[in-house]
Amino acid sequence: MEIVCYTDGASTGNPGPGGYGVVLMLPEKSYKKEISGGFRLTTNNRMELLACIVALEKLKNPGQRITIFTDSKYVHDSVEKKWVFGWEKKGYKGKKNEDLWQRFLRVYRKHNVQMRWVRGHAGNVWNERADVLATTAAASDDLKADMGYERSLNREELKMFFDGID
Repeated sequence: MEIVCYTDGASTGNPGPGGYGVVLMLPEKSYKKEISGGFRLTTNNRMELLACIVALEKLKNPGQRITIFTDSKYVHDSVEKKWVFGWEKKGYKGKKNEDLWQRFLRVYRKHNVQMRWVRGHAGNVWNERADVLATTAAASDDLKADMGYERSLNREELKMFFDGID
């Protein structure tokens, strides 16, 4: 049974508050699950990638067939053009989001994943739904810390975003 998934990420300010949205579907069973989460300080690319990670981590059995539709050229091209595998071999030297790419590859390798690019904001109902989930999560009052991103910033950069940091 093939799983179909639509993912999206959002960030206000980039960096700024952000969120991801996931719509997982089993078309043969008319099953749909929506997942989202928000972070107080992150980037759009991180949220696009995290949406794919969360989708794959929700799969209970290894070897599942899943097609992930993303409007992120960053995520799609990094996987489909195999850039991420070269980054991994070189220890991600000079690459952003190493923490998420490592997490992605761990779960990606457990399944049979097809990545498909879809144009964002072009009327695709499931892509639009993933976008609503991501933007709603980013605007929520219950935002978590994206520690992978925040640890990458120096003290002065953090002070720009958060009051009271000395």
